[in-house]
Amino acid sequence: MVWREWCRPCGTDLTGHRPFGSDRMIYRVIMSKLMIAGLLLVAMAHQPSTSRRESSGAKISRIFQRLDREASWRLVATVPLGFNAHHPQGMVRVGGQFFLTTVEVTQATRRFPAPVGRFDRDEGAGVGHLVEFSPAGRQLSDLQIGEGSIYHPGGIDYDGRYIWIPVAEYRPNSRSIVYRVDPAQSGDRKAVEACRVDDHLGGIVHWIEDRLLVAVSWGARRIHQLSGCQTRGRSGQDGVRVNPSFYIDYQDCHYLGRGEMLCGGLRQYADAVSGKASLSLGGLELVDLVSGRPIHQLPVEIWTSSGRPLTQNPFWVEPLPESDPGLRGYFIPEDGKAGLLIYEIRPSR
Repeated sequence: MVWREWCRPCGTDLTGHRPFGSDRMIYRVIMSKLMIAGLLLVAMAHQPSTSRRESSGAKISRIFQRLDREASWRLVATVPLGFNAHHPQGMVRVGGQFFLTTVEVTQATRRFPAPVGRFDRDEGAGVGHLVEFSPAGRQLSDLQIGEGSIYHPGGIDYDGRYIWIPVAEYRPNSRSIVYRVDPAQSGDRKAVEACRVDDHLGGIVHWIEDRLLVAVSWGARRIHQLSGCQTRGRSGQDGVRVNPSFYIDYQDCHYLGRGEMLCGGLRQYADAVSGKASLSLGGLELVDLVSGRPIHQLPVEIWTSSGRPLTQNPFWVEPLPESDPGLRGYFIPEDGKAGLLIYEIRPSR
């Protein structure tokens, strides 16, 4: 007599024999379910970290395209920053912390009486910073970034692994270095040079699916495609197109997935008679990277007490919980002793 004890989860007995009759059907059903569950677990284990961000990006895109001038903007918190924010430029949120690029100007640029070559001003001097800070506004780290006259970091993007940062001379038509920073490194965090570009880059995103970096020039008048940053190293300038959108200059941009980036910025409008700036208008734009054209444009009619648009420079947007069809936006429009302004943004319909 052979002793057999059925192992129901695997459908065999302890001697390795498979059951017959009705037990064979049970075995097939169990094995089928186990195989499906196993495949799902494998897929989840190998899912890239950017997928979660792309899913979040898809929701941001969908909600943003429902926003109009009647949308609700509610200030829910103002968090004082416990450090000198200097002149903020770009911001991302990684896990529970924020990363902010900012330029500390030690010598302001001076305009030339007439253009010298392609430049309208001198280099000035300063220090670029990548500051990590907590949601409570406490500085956690400060990484100096740039070299020599290349000290002005711009808008930044996070692709799930690296923070991408352009650092340029503080004048148009100049030159830039693109860096990547691994935020998972803490004690020995470094800025690694990815490529150099013969233009001032004011903001950058990583177009993940096409493995391209896309950057905007001074005032976002030109849009650069930088595949060289990923493959060849030194020169990253592959293609340039003119930005067909004019009502704001992009300052900070973030990739949402599916070839879309969300950009924030502003533009000063001058009085035609006096030539003096009479209005600074801020806004957000959802841009299709394939065509280079805006998908949805949203003027942001919110100004600080000093008259700065809410989208003066850095911003970050994330979806509210699933049950809430809105967005949470983070903004730092002021310089120096600044605050993180947090808004809840909901469609009017």
